[in-house]
Amino acid sequence: MRRLAREAGPPALFVTALVLAWELWARRSQSRNPVLPAPSKIWRAFLDTAHLLPDHLAATLTATALGVGVGVVAGVLSAVIVSSWPLARRVLQPLLVVSQTVPVQVLAPLLVLWAGFGLAPKIIVVALVVFFPVAVSTAGGLQGVDPELVELVRSFGAGRAVLLRMVMIPAALPGLFSGLRISLTYAVAGAVIGETIGAQRGLGLYLSRSQRAFRYDQVFVGVIVIALLSVALFSLVSVLAHVFCPWQRRSDRST
Repeated sequence: MRRLAREAGPPALFVTALVLAWELWARRSQSRNPVLPAPSKIWRAFLDTAHLLPDHLAATLTATALGVGVGVVAGVLSAVIVSSWPLARRVLQPLLVVSQTVPVQVLAPLLVLWAGFGLAPKIIVVALVVFFPVAVSTAGGLQGVDPELVELVRSFGAGRAVLLRMVMIPAALPGLFSGLRISLTYAVAGAVIGETIGAQRGLGLYLSRSQRAFRYDQVFVGVIVIALLSVALFSLVSVLAHVFCPWQRRSDRST
């Protein structure tokens, strides 16, 4: 409990002081700046629309989960190909970089025109957001395998399957989870951007309706829910990395 108080106490105090200062400032300048509502008004808006949020949250989570799955599979396969064949690396690496040069805000309307207003364009947007960090981080892990370790395992008569299970996958997992940590912070935002273009449900639709109604308190509710969802997904990946990479945990502890 003492350690928890030392670690969580200062951030909690800082956030509390920040919210109180925000409340006081918003109350004094509400007539001059209605765009920034007070935290108490945001809380009332949350209570008024709490019955709507689970349905929107489920739609955004569905698009995010499916898009992350597609992006991870495509990123890992690309990393294996790029790491295994030098020619594929020279051909695919520029394409990986080019795939990230087009902003999601520009790409989302085109995907809606091509794939319709269903779930498909949201999945594609999230997959594109997840794909590049996962591919680059996993490829870095695969290319960073110690060649002497590979030769040592082969000297004991290990085949390709054993080499993959004992050396290559453990070497790639930390990079994979690092890429997931980076990409998941943007994956929810990608799904929300896709939902603002065209959707029947989702946090993006909730935000766009609140903006059109000039309900800035509800806009802040949506932003806070999206931020909390991103933090929860980031924490989930950290837990998975903690479970599936115990050697990394021991290395960090010794360091």
